[in-house]
Amino acid sequence: MTSTRRTHRARAAVALALVAAVTLSACGVTRGGEGEANRRLSMYIPNSPGGGYDLTGRAAARVLEDAELSGRFEVTNVIGAGGTVAMQRLLNEEGVDDLVMSMGLGVVGATYTNESDARVSDATPIARLIEDQEALIVPKDSRFRTVQDLVKAWKADAGSVTIGGGSSPGGPDHLFPMQMAKTIGVDPKQVKYIVYDGGGPLTSALLGKKIDVGTSGPSEFEGQLKDGSLRVLAVSGAERLDNVDAPTLQESGVDMTFANWRGILAPPGISAESRDRLVAMFTKMHQTKGWKDAVERNGWIDSFATGEEFATFLREQDERVETTLKELGLT
Repeated sequence: MTSTRRTHRARAAVALALVAAVTLSACGVTRGGEGEANRRLSMYIPNSPGGGYDLTGRAAARVLEDAELSGRFEVTNVIGAGGTVAMQRLLNEEGVDDLVMSMGLGVVGATYTNESDARVSDATPIARLIEDQEALIVPKDSRFRTVQDLVKAWKADAGSVTIGGGSSPGGPDHLFPMQMAKTIGVDPKQVKYIVYDGGGPLTSALLGKKIDVGTSGPSEFEGQLKDGSLRVLAVSGAERLDNVDAPTLQESGVDMTFANWRGILAPPGISAESRDRLVAMFTKMHQTKGWKDAVERNGWIDSFATGEEFATFLREQDERVETTLKELGLT
């Protein structure tokens, strides 16, 4: 091989390397440098795509990236046992400071009903982000036109009404109809409840009329509610939602309210510096217009809390869910 050919090949190799580096940078695969905007993070989501944790977690990751408060997020759906698999996996990553997990009330309940030793209060609390009302959702041509239609059928024969939810026993989609049943005088043990792993499978079950009523956050059915294929009988909060054309349960003659919530945890055993960095990152995210727009678009209720306030809240949730499940005779 001549010297000229070697020189040409060397130049070509350098050129290809430069092109590859530019391509990777343009695709956002790496950013290089130092600082929060270059720090790559991972996020576990404890249910399937389309579920509430998925919507909240991916919305947060998108805002953090767009506002350059973090580097690229690697988002992984860890499915199984109503979030218990993801919870245990997070606790196993002790000391890992570039990992967070989207979670909420459903994960708290799942750890009890699945008889797991993994407790949300054992992880590192980062931030509570939002509250979300539950809704009673039916196909457009359902026999239930109002909540009272549902109540009448339920009280006449609890087994004749099939309820589906996107969380396992102990989760919000499960606790909500159980508490509603108790409120109207139906034995929660007689409620026919089917578990679906997140909003996507639950939507399919409703559209396919495999269940009579779905219980979940209305934001998970935005498209179907908009096109009229699904409709909401009532929402569970004290006040109506601006983006949902439906009354509250109390307006419909059922004297109860119910709220879900979602937040962010990190593994146990991370340093105080790492914890404070993550708390500061999500605090800055909470202040962005992008996050405010996401909250409004999804009909969420802002309930941001960090530090000891969130840690105390998690401990209280552990105790509340365990007590509620025992009262309902579900554990």
